[in-house]
Amino acid sequence: MSVFKETMLFFKRKVMETVRQPMWLFMGLSTPLIYIVLFAPLLKNMGYPPRTTVEVLDSFVPGLLTLLAFGSGMGAGWTMIWELQSGVIERLRVTPASRFSMLMGGVLRDVLMFIIPSVLVIAICSFLGFHVHFAGLLVLLLLLCLLTAIISAWSASLGLIFKEVGGLAAVVTGLQLPLTLLSGVLLPLSLGPDWLRAIAHANPLYYTVEASRVLADGIISSAETINAFAVMIPLTILVLAWATRVYRKAVA
Repeated sequence: MSVFKETMLFFKRKVMETVRQPMWLFMGLSTPLIYIVLFAPLLKNMGYPPRTTVEVLDSFVPGLLTLLAFGSGMGAGWTMIWELQSGVIERLRVTPASRFSMLMGGVLRDVLMFIIPSVLVIAICSFLGFHVHFAGLLVLLLLLCLLTAIISAWSASLGLIFKEVGGLAAVVTGLQLPLTLLSGVLLPLSLGPDWLRAIAHANPLYYTVEASRVLADGIISSAETINAFAVMIPLTILVLAWATRVYRKAVA
């Protein structure tokens, strides 16, 4: 069986697991709406004169989409620990299927779980005044799918390495906060001091956020977009290669 067919089989399995847990679907769809309703209004009075709802959404929605991409893959590690403890990984040891296909089945599920709420957010915000530039948003979604793939493969591999929730939670939560704060995902880092902006350049998520705001404005050919893809494409290849090695050792 080809790697593509194997990947689609594992992808279908992961999707069915998600469908059987409707609460995860509900929370995945409701969380971005909570950000729009409870956080976006706080940005209207930043600066003088106060910004309009349209100006707030044009600035806030790209960061929110990036936050969704980052969070969509974060839970892969907890799922992997559950599969280890319930014996699923043990049963998969005897399958001749490619370990890369096992990895990508979960990664593609997480990418799908990013795309669905993202389209919902864009649709709702467009009715509230958010300017939709289809070409820019398509490139943005492609960039953010790479981010979701990186986080999903990284989190799942950490689950296989640590094999228990405590170690995984310590690493994931310990890195999640500084990565998001140093990316300007909710508030532009231009509001911060020079030293904070300098540190942010060492954060891959920073380049994605910077490109997201430019792409959401419909500007595809920009230095921010080039820099983001120049960072994210090699990082995706490196993380997937590393995660595949982790899978081969864990499911040997």
